[in-house]
Amino acid sequence: MITQVQVRRSSFGETQVVSIDRPELADGEIFVAIDKFAMTANNVSYALSGDMIGYWKFFPVAEPWGIVPVWGFADVLESRAPGIAVGERIWGFLPMASHLVMRPAAVTERSLTDGAAHRAELPALYNSYQRTKGDPAALTAMEDARCVLFPLFSTSYVLYDYLVDNAFFGARQVLVGSASSKTGLGLTNLLSRHDGDRPRVAGLTSPGNVGFVNGLATCDEVVTYDAIGALDPSVPTAFVDMSGDGAVVTAIHARFGANLKLSCAVGATHWGAGRYRPEQAATPHTFFFAPAQFAKRDVDWGPGEIMRRAQVEAARMSAELKGTLDVHHERGSDAVIAAWRGLVGNTIAPSVALMASLT
Repeated sequence: MITQVQVRRSSFGETQVVSIDRPELADGEIFVAIDKFAMTANNVSYALSGDMIGYWKFFPVAEPWGIVPVWGFADVLESRAPGIAVGERIWGFLPMASHLVMRPAAVTERSLTDGAAHRAELPALYNSYQRTKGDPAALTAMEDARCVLFPLFSTSYVLYDYLVDNAFFGARQVLVGSASSKTGLGLTNLLSRHDGDRPRVAGLTSPGNVGFVNGLATCDEVVTYDAIGALDPSVPTAFVDMSGDGAVVTAIHARFGANLKLSCAVGATHWGAGRYRPEQAATPHTFFFAPAQFAKRDVDWGPGEIMRRAQVEAARMSAELKGTLDVHHERGSDAVIAAWRGLVGNTIAPSVALMASLT
């Protein structure tokens, strides 16, 4: 039996648990048990952009429901695919479910692609899975961090690279919205370590998270949302927003005007807030699509090099944060749904990392 947690696409707080029979495998398919996965605000962002980016299409179910993708580990229970053994463990993009049927393609010693027909037109970054049997012991010991932090820190890295690749868009300040989020704190970490001349780093956060962000010591300044009006509007600024809060974005655009050299949306930690609706902004507020920068660097640096660099930095930052995050392990559909609703309701503290399992 396969258990799925499905989310209503128009109202993320509404969920249902669905059980379906285990299917018969066709030649070339494998059946995996999803051992554990991370649950973060990033998953809420996947739901928010499910139609625009296609996240609902990875693990399709009948509307009005959808399955939110997560990052986690799965073990092969049955295999009819050459070269894939029962018991093998893989890491990658998985459904919020107990099991999954996959069709391995482009199999190498270290990776495989899910070649299911419905995934062919979806971003290749999310179709690739890492085979873990050759992982070094140090990486194996970081399984929870690999689920919770590596995907987010990889996004942090590609954001950092995007800024560097474009000479910081001429900005002398990078303003990070929702600096307490994992992607936000990863970006401020990378910016603070930039070799050579760099813009100053300002982190935006809520009053309750100021102490947490200050404690990371990666921002030159920490600013609460209600203090945006005190920022110096003459400083050329690049704004990278993880909050998705329309009022915050509007305030930043109003404050900096033509001195806003970049305004990009990455996530939506404040997903319940109104979205930004520009009238005639001097700088457009655009959505940052990480797979595009990954694809560009695959051409610039060679296939897989940007992912390798991102994973190295993700491992470093994860090690630095060890002891800072309180990892909670949730098991069973009721616990997973409660954790999901906590993320949707923005009631999960930034110091908490959620790992979950339906099995």
